[in-house]
Amino acid sequence: MCGIVGYVGSRRVVPVLLEGLKRLEYRGYDSAGLVYLGKNGLVKHRAQGKLLNLEAKLDQVRQTPSHIGLGHTRWATHGSPSELNAHPHSDCHGELVVVHNGIIENFRTLREELQAEGHVFRSETDTEVLAHLIESFLCGSRCDLVGAVRRALKKVKGSYAIGVLWTGEPDKLVAVRSQSPLVLGVQENDERGCLLASDIPALLPYTNRVVYLEDQDLAVIRADGFEVRKLSNGRKVKRPIHTIDWNPAMAEKSGYTHFMLKEIFEQPQAILNTFRSRIDPEHGQLCLPELGLSDRDIKGIGRIVLLACGSSWHAALVAKYWLEQWVGIPVEVDIASEFRYRRLLLDKNVLVIPITQSGETADTLAGTRLALKSGAKVVAICNVLGSTITREVHGTLYTHAGPEIGVASTKAFTCQLVALFLLTLYLAQVRGTMASRERLTMIESLVELPVVLERELPGWQEEMERLAEEFVKSRDFLFLARGENFPIALEGALKLKEISYIHAEGYAAGEMKHGPIALIDRDMPVLALVPQNGVYDKVVANVEEVKARHGRLILLGSRGDANIGRIADHVVYLPVILPDLNPILYTVPLQLLAYQVARLRGCDVDQPRNLAKSVTVE
Repeated sequence: MCGIVGYVGSRRVVPVLLEGLKRLEYRGYDSAGLVYLGKNGLVKHRAQGKLLNLEAKLDQVRQTPSHIGLGHTRWATHGSPSELNAHPHSDCHGELVVVHNGIIENFRTLREELQAEGHVFRSETDTEVLAHLIESFLCGSRCDLVGAVRRALKKVKGSYAIGVLWTGEPDKLVAVRSQSPLVLGVQENDERGCLLASDIPALLPYTNRVVYLEDQDLAVIRADGFEVRKLSNGRKVKRPIHTIDWNPAMAEKSGYTHFMLKEIFEQPQAILNTFRSRIDPEHGQLCLPELGLSDRDIKGIGRIVLLACGSSWHAALVAKYWLEQWVGIPVEVDIASEFRYRRLLLDKNVLVIPITQSGETADTLAGTRLALKSGAKVVAICNVLGSTITREVHGTLYTHAGPEIGVASTKAFTCQLVALFLLTLYLAQVRGTMASRERLTMIESLVELPVVLERELPGWQEEMERLAEEFVKSRDFLFLARGENFPIALEGALKLKEISYIHAEGYAAGEMKHGPIALIDRDMPVLALVPQNGVYDKVVANVEEVKARHGRLILLGSRGDANIGRIADHVVYLPVILPDLNPILYTVPLQLLAYQVARLRGCDVDQPRNLAKSVTVE
């Protein structure tokens, strides 16, 4: 969740750190800080709230000649959001600083031990323990930062990505990763410098050459290069340098008011990127070698478990309908945070599919590791090349959505749906559960989908803006649907409450009579998805029940359906496409509705309060 940036090189460090922190704002934070090595020692600046507050404190030092430092954005876990609790944190003498993402589980015990030794703590955080603990191992005859960090972390339980700077070795930064993401950036030969960061966007203004640290890696970075060691034994290991095809412009707003709106409009291209090269529209064939599964493995699957959190969980719920319908395998959908707290009945004939945009979601990673230990086949769906989950599973189906800066997932979600649709067709192809002609029809419809979205998006934006103007002051919202569109009702409700702070709930339309119908009156907006599919009549009947109780009806339905116009207060007509792809199609106008409502309410659309992009703690 928090953001780390570090730099050592030929550039002035303060602008580099600030730029990197700005590019990590999407992760969510409540305070920020940075430190650099000045003429007379370490200079630290911290502020509560947005980066603007920190920048205001740095007006006089932006051009400081220092070339080494660390920056951090914090999302509070231990201790309230405050300047005192903001990172970086120092040792007793202010000669060593640490920035940290993750949670130190045994920090209270360590803190008590260190206080008994005379260490004085100034914050409520678990992170400050690390600074004092490393300091305690620098106070002997051997003043070696790498050795002190290694010895200190042997006493630590928990997850962490840390950056350490010490005046005793002023030319280096030490970074360690354990169950929390950390990436190095290596500059080209004509400009000396190395960077470290929590995520790739912070590196992109300076380099597209990155090194993914693995769990229990310790890296030493200097202006002229880096080395990686294993934390356990100190031995050097090689980690490859990857070239990332993202460029800084991909992480900019490109003229849109918010990143979220930009990313909504990027969905046609992102969806195209996700399926192209994987399908043969001419022959109706799919090719997914990246799954890491043989045909024999696929034919031996007896059960599928989908594992996810948040929006990814909604994508999994949709995929359950597809997989059971077209592959004929029983499918379970698990919330990752609950998965490992029950008896898991997994074996080699179970395929586990973790779904995660970042590849670093703590609960999803933990469930994935349990599945691997149980002997299950594990194939991830992920957006981030080289992320932790992709290095641990048997195979990965990348979504190719590109950087998603807005905290509320948009294009990452629809690309997950596309990836799951591709996986469904591929499993059906290998297992022979779908006729080739039917598969060809589905592939042709998928190919057409980006064209449809590109055409419809501008009109939907206008329609949703008009709707938002009418419902911007609503306190509650109810979303209804049935079948494979029911999870999209959940997703629509989630988007609205995430960014506009309006209470919203998604329900299976048939469940309305089991409670939610009591809430319906003239002040309750009810949005229902009513495409003309196999459950159309059932949903219309549920909608009639809302109308009878004077609920304010908004219907999203099939173009040409005159029936719903007589029922609803407002109708948004969507094009008729293959019913199986309706969940993707109907998601997009709901994203736009949430966006327009949040914008009119003056909310921070890209960084909603209390939320983080990548949840890397349990």
